[in-house]
Amino acid sequence: MSIRPPILRRGDTIGIVTLGSPLAASIINARIEFLRALDFNVVLGQYVYAQNGFLAGTDEQRASDLMRMFQDDQVRMILPTRGGTGVAGILPYLDYRVIRNNPKIVTGYSDITVLLNVLHQYVDLITFHSLLLIDFKSGTPDYNFDQFFSATSVYSLTRTILNPPGMPLISRIPGNVTGQLVGGNLTSFVDTLGTPFEIDTRGKILLLEETHEPTNTVYRYLNDLKLAGKFRDCIGIIMGECTGCLAAYGQSYEDVITEFLIPLGKPMITNLASGHGIYKAALPIGATVNLDSVNTRITIVEPTVSISQSV
Repeated sequence: MSIRPPILRRGDTIGIVTLGSPLAASIINARIEFLRALDFNVVLGQYVYAQNGFLAGTDEQRASDLMRMFQDDQVRMILPTRGGTGVAGILPYLDYRVIRNNPKIVTGYSDITVLLNVLHQYVDLITFHSLLLIDFKSGTPDYNFDQFFSATSVYSLTRTILNPPGMPLISRIPGNVTGQLVGGNLTSFVDTLGTPFEIDTRGKILLLEETHEPTNTVYRYLNDLKLAGKFRDCIGIIMGECTGCLAAYGQSYEDVITEFLIPLGKPMITNLASGHGIYKAALPIGATVNLDSVNTRITIVEPTVSISQSV
């Protein structure tokens, strides 16, 4: 059974870490003030502001920040500043036994999705494909905050994932399947194929989204997953947006879905607001989900947080 992290409440402490690429201190500080205005306490990892080229410190340093947050009894949620690149580098340095014994809310998207899925696979912890620190600012759509707090701050037996108005979900292959949700950013998962941390899709519903890759590269990455058996093993597919993905050789992202994914014959819904798009659904990685592509409905069918008062 999946481990549900304790629920997030106003006044709780949020631990801020930078696990991949660096982020400007001015942006980090502004987002922290936004969190404090929401009545959250904030603690910072030692290497939040670090920069080592295109990484925020060494792999060991970034991993140590994450582990300190799991070991801090006051921290209720761990919020990465951004994704970028390099998150997979911390994975060998994590103590998964300690993480299992100290479950916390972990949220993010982009390269952070590698961590979200590894915590599900190694620890059975439900994590959240949802907001990063960079999203806590004025101008972020209310939809994103509503989704985030519905997932992390409300104990609910079921929750239906709804897109924002004017952005319909689209059923592509009819079916009705129930299984644990895995997935996130396409590029990040391809990078881990052949490693101890590659995504496990056996009996799972697979979510994928991408950003700023030409469609021939999107096809290449999807084909890599196919050759690795990831589409064979999954029971259903949810495709998010491909933001800023330019057509290549006259083929659009929609063409790739039609010509590559539909022939796989798996129950499938597309056009989910997620990840790098303006609108971001909050999707619990590792939680049990019903994918009903007959009625075009995605439903989380178990609570994703615990109402326990202690971490």
